[in-house]
Amino acid sequence: MADASDIEVVVFDVLGTLVDEPRGVRAAIADAVPAAGADRVAALSTEWHRYVAQQQRRIARGDRPYANSDVLDGEAARQVADRAGGVAHAALARLAEATRRLPPWADTAAGLDRLARRYCVLGLSNAGRTTLLRLAAHAGLRWHQALSAETVRAYKPAPEVYRLALDVVDRPPERVLLVAAHAWDLRGARRHGFRTGYVHRPGGDPPADGDAFDWRCAGLAELADVLTAD
Repeated sequence: MADASDIEVVVFDVLGTLVDEPRGVRAAIADAVPAAGADRVAALSTEWHRYVAQQQRRIARGDRPYANSDVLDGEAARQVADRAGGVAHAALARLAEATRRLPPWADTAAGLDRLARRYCVLGLSNAGRTTLLRLAAHAGLRWHQALSAETVRAYKPAPEVYRLALDVVDRPPERVLLVAAHAWDLRGARRHGFRTGYVHRPGGDPPADGDAFDWRCAGLAELADVLTAD
């Protein structure tokens, strides 16, 4: 078991780690396209996520100028609407803001509350600033500060996003723990010296056998048990 005694700051990925992004997007699509069955909604949700990930990769390669998550979500919503044969204007506008209304995982609120009593707790998200603000209010996320990758006009795992967190917390990376349900995010953090904690979430990106993360936990409650143990 890794030693947590020197950790001062816990930084959380948000989308997929603290909130259930796949379920929230599916629910928004089902509302926008009420005639679609469960399989069709799932296929449209997959298209949404594929489109956003593709555009983030294009931005990372320099093939597209930076656009924040609000822009990409709006484009993804239009892609879904086109594939569904069109939706009403009001429904499209609401669908474009789907990531502002994502539900928290069942253990999120209690886990954040426990950790925030002992550590400085931050969110570090690819979500844009406005989306992150609305999402925190909707899902009841408790943290001391939330940082958006929009500030540095990049998306994780770009190095400047992790440097943003280190600049803000003003602590050496070995005293900062990054928690995520995505192994690709944790690998990016490790390259900058962060401690790393994986929490399992359905639809996340699980570690490979060779990933040397400090902790691998079944959920946030288990991680909070480890980090708050005396």
